[in-house]
Amino acid sequence: MARFVQLHLLTFYPPANLNRDDTGRPKTAIIGGVERLRISSQSLKRAVRTSDVFRARLDGHLAKRTQRLGADINKHLVEKGMEEKAALATARNIAEVFGKLEDEKADHPSYIRQLAFISPQEREAAFALADKALAGEAIDPQPGAVLAKVDTAADIAMFGRMLADNADFNREAAVQVAHAFTTHRVTVEDDFYTAVDDLKTKAEDAGAGFVGELGFGSGLFYLYVCIDGDLLVANLGGNGGVAKSAVAALAEALATVSPGGKQASFASRARAEYLLVEKGSQQPRTLGSAGQLACHAHGDAAAERDRRKERVHLFG
Repeated sequence: MARFVQLHLLTFYPPANLNRDDTGRPKTAIIGGVERLRISSQSLKRAVRTSDVFRARLDGHLAKRTQRLGADINKHLVEKGMEEKAALATARNIAEVFGKLEDEKADHPSYIRQLAFISPQEREAAFALADKALAGEAIDPQPGAVLAKVDTAADIAMFGRMLADNADFNREAAVQVAHAFTTHRVTVEDDFYTAVDDLKTKAEDAGAGFVGELGFGSGLFYLYVCIDGDLLVANLGGNGGVAKSAVAALAEALATVSPGGKQASFASRARAEYLLVEKGSQQPRTLGSAGQLACHAHGDAAAERDRRKERVHLFG
């Protein structure tokens, strides 16, 4: 595998609200002095990591990001006949390897306070300890007995993880994902909508049962992704076969999978219209600067000319 594999994608989305900010409006960024629509890397990674493409290509090599491992262990122990108080204590003892737990008096005392990215082999190791406890054996969960320094999970190897209390088992991400942004200026618009009460009679007022407002925007998005092939193989313990499958799954998912935000309202699912793949050992670089030129035109025709210039230059 080449040291670096770089992906450059152009994807057009019709009116959509794929990735919202804290006010519910589409995320934006000022680039080249004008406002562009933006989709965060976190949103993109979540969409591809949970996609059917990943499940099909990387079956058995996908992790789960969760706070609930302790709760799963607790449920397993109780179902197998362990007394509830002992089951909770055992589950907490094991889950604590992945991070600090909620207080014992909390609603979910076996939850990990922060999300932990847990590989299949680590989950198996945790449940193996639980089964030892069920058999009456004394257990003393230690990080080295549960946590792994190399992965069977391709998504941990690609996107990395941080365990604040066990930094030796952190993973540096082999895949860098930029925020996608439109290659042209975009004005976020507002959709004012109403909902009618089907049981309201004509004798009552004619008003709607509910009114609301939803922001949306449309545009051509540029996305840049850089894969460090050497680091990916190292994170996977030298398993080049899984590494190649991971790269193929990532490229396919990025080109075919859309974030799920407000899809029921906009049906804005799209596939990449253009994909450029580079591989080699040279210093990676984004081509995002090709779309940074501000659109200062006044009028639709001039604005469209600027957009066309940006698209032409983007991979020229």
